[in-house]
Amino acid sequence: MGDYIVSARKYRPVTFDSVVGQQHITTTLKNSIRNNQLAQAFLFCGPRGVGKTTCARILARTINCTNLTPDTEACGQCESCISFNNANSMNIFELDAASNNGVEAMRSLIDEVRIPPQAGRYKVYIIDEVHMLSAAAFNAFLKTLEEPPAYAKFILATTEKHKVLPTILSRCQVFDFKRIGIDDIVQHLARVAQQEQVSYEEEALRLIARKADGGLRDALSTFDQLVSFTSGNLTYARCAETLNVLDHEYYLRLVESFRANDISSALLLYEEILGRGFDGQRFLTGLSEHLRNLMVSLDPATHRLLEVSEGVASRLGEQAAACGLPRLLQWLDIASDYEYRYRDAGNKRLFVEVALMKMAAG
Repeated sequence: MGDYIVSARKYRPVTFDSVVGQQHITTTLKNSIRNNQLAQAFLFCGPRGVGKTTCARILARTINCTNLTPDTEACGQCESCISFNNANSMNIFELDAASNNGVEAMRSLIDEVRIPPQAGRYKVYIIDEVHMLSAAAFNAFLKTLEEPPAYAKFILATTEKHKVLPTILSRCQVFDFKRIGIDDIVQHLARVAQQEQVSYEEEALRLIARKADGGLRDALSTFDQLVSFTSGNLTYARCAETLNVLDHEYYLRLVESFRANDISSALLLYEEILGRGFDGQRFLTGLSEHLRNLMVSLDPATHRLLEVSEGVASRLGEQAAACGLPRLLQWLDIASDYEYRYRDAGNKRLFVEVALMKMAAG
């Protein structure tokens, strides 16, 4: 049995063009390399799992490549690229500030910076979770960051930019990574699924992408988990069951009971949802989102705001047209109000049931 490699590592981008959803950053970095306008220090900040460390490694690899492609990508074949790919490069150093946050670790790094590279053009220091450094470590690092040797480049990465000292921020070029869009995650998951010969439904991949909340690493971890559970057949129903999410069907049925003024059906459906282990807060949040999607479906100009498959979008459009704007606004007002007040409710089940009765009676 061969060693299993998780998808987040196996399909980690190795070129700027393969980075998902951060074109505004990769284009800027490539232009800086092409125009020989590299800063001494970079700060990559943004949510977890969106490509900060990946871009740091790609940048380190590219600026040391001796045979760049016309598109400003590392060649992958020169001595520097090969040593990087084999994880034995003497020019690229990574420090995890979460576990090496003291002043001694920083002094060791500063001493190391003084030694010029034996081969290659730059020595690159990648410091992950830089906000975890102690105040003393920050201060020890400050002078080196301000006046580093020409051959030294620093790439700092953090999920909490506000915790980095202003004196550090002012000495770095700051790049803000954004959450990756659902469509970008779905397209990447589809490529991985095809490579791994996994059959899938697009709506299942969309469900994984929504669950990941903009983090590609989380999406790939969930993908691996579901591939194991479903034996390589990712259907929407199986994925929704495994991830324990309320799918569109429940909310579509619920709105139909509102349209028919059928209080009994609405209450019985909520009983079924509670039986699956969902709490009222999560249910009300999902209901508000569904009603919002119905309102967005009413106007073709806002269809692009829907983050669902074409099949689900079509059903939402049909239901929205049948309900009409006034009723949707009324229901959304009730759902949002009860969602906001849910935490303070005494009898939470009765509280949600009253909301459903109001909507079904209207």
